Amino acid sequence: MIRILHLETSTKSCSVALSVNGEVIAAKETLTEEFTHSENLTVFVQVVLKQVGIGLSDIHAVSVASGPGSYTGLRIGVSTAKGFCYALGIPLIAIDSLTALKEIAAPRHPGKTICAMIDARRKEVFSAVFDGKGELIKSISADILDEGSYSEYEPFVFVGDGAAKMVEDWTGRKCQADLMIHASATGQAKIAHEKFLNGSFEDVAYFEPFYLKDFMVGKSVS
Repeated sequence: MIRILHLETSTKSCSVALSVNGEVIAAKETLTEEFTHSENLTVFVQVVLKQVGIGLSDIHAVSVASGPGSYTGLRIGVSTAKGFCYALGIPLIAIDSLTALKEIAAPRHPGKTICAMIDARRKEVFSAVFDGKGELIKSISADILDEGSYSEYEPFVFVGDGAAKMVEDWTGRKCQADLMIHASATGQAKIAHEKFLNGSFEDVAYFEPFYLKDFMVGKSVS
């Protein structure tokens, strides 16, 4: 029985989950207009562990959103995860934020192309596109969006906190928004379990979040 604690702080969502053998058994999260990770993250960890009646010493690994996303949020999440791993002598697992979003979206939209988007201010997003089988077909990038961005991947569903800003601009295109899907630690469970079994761990001392800085104009196809 492999218990993994999952932490998600790459957006304004502060989210903690616990999984057993890749299945989420408890979660606690909040999504507000403010960043509340420093106040809530460790409290949520305590709540989740209490829900299932175990302590930190009963978990086998910690997974954390590795980015891209909020610089401050990522720092808090990774620092907290490192602290747990170092103190408990357990592995650290990194899960990129956009793949975790895809994991949440795929069961709601089976067989559809998923464009995962994290808000990065104005018309800027961090994004990745996955085909109907969940395979990555557009690598993670930082893009400035316009009315025709990602048209080569249509039809697709776009999700994440970067999706709302493009609903009006993309009206009439072969794409739809699912604004109910946001960053959540629950999206890490399956991948983290697989990485645990494969021994795909990070160096607790030297691991750093994935900060994606440069923005490019999103490709338009007429």
